[in-house]
Amino acid sequence: MTRTIDVSTDRLKPDRDTLLWAGLLVNTELILTFAYLLLADVTVTEWRYLLFPFVWINLSVWALARTTPEADSRRTRLVGAAIAVGYLVLLAYVGGLLKPGLLFHGHGGGAGGHTHLTGFRVAWLPPGWGPALLYSGGLVQLTLMPYKVVGYVTLAYLVYATVLETAGSAVSGLLGLVSCVSCTWPVIATLAAGLAGSGTAVAAAASEWSYTLGTLAFAVTVVLLRWRPSIRSFR
Repeated sequence: MTRTIDVSTDRLKPDRDTLLWAGLLVNTELILTFAYLLLADVTVTEWRYLLFPFVWINLSVWALARTTPEADSRRTRLVGAAIAVGYLVLLAYVGGLLKPGLLFHGHGGGAGGHTHLTGFRVAWLPPGWGPALLYSGGLVQLTLMPYKVVGYVTLAYLVYATVLETAGSAVSGLLGLVSCVSCTWPVIATLAAGLAGSGTAVAAAASEWSYTLGTLAFAVTVVLLRWRPSIRSFR
């Protein structure tokens, strides 16, 4: 029996129904954006920042709609789920969705201390960025922007599907390496602004372009994980 790797791009080709739903989604996003700009009375200086969240959301919807994980055993599903959840937590922490709570920063309040607002609140940001659900507590702080929540969940789901597909394969090590390298790109892009120090010109440039780099890394990662070469056996 011989094994080959199928590297065809059939998984990336949208069908007619997908294109129709994509058109409806884009039209809805345009309506929401223009409505927000009119009602919020804001001035936009960088239009790309309005576009970035929709790139994340649209790619996520496309990838989720076209991915159906299949597993040979319950153990494989459990292993895949554990890896996906760990990756999701890592992305949430590095991407700023999840942070240690006030107790870890010495802001517990009390006598002689500072009182900080705790609990839930909503930030009415531009579509995709918001409405963002914010939570501040003693153990954890959350900043749940819609586009990041959808995007990170999608990446974790694609990692889960990749683990299920490559489990037990003779070339799973090779595919796993490709997948893991691509999965680190969003993490690397998010950390790029902090590597050179906040006071340098390099850091300022990295910070200015961090959203662009992050969006590019996200798009490439989704495409790679969705396209992942499949393994076929022949006698």
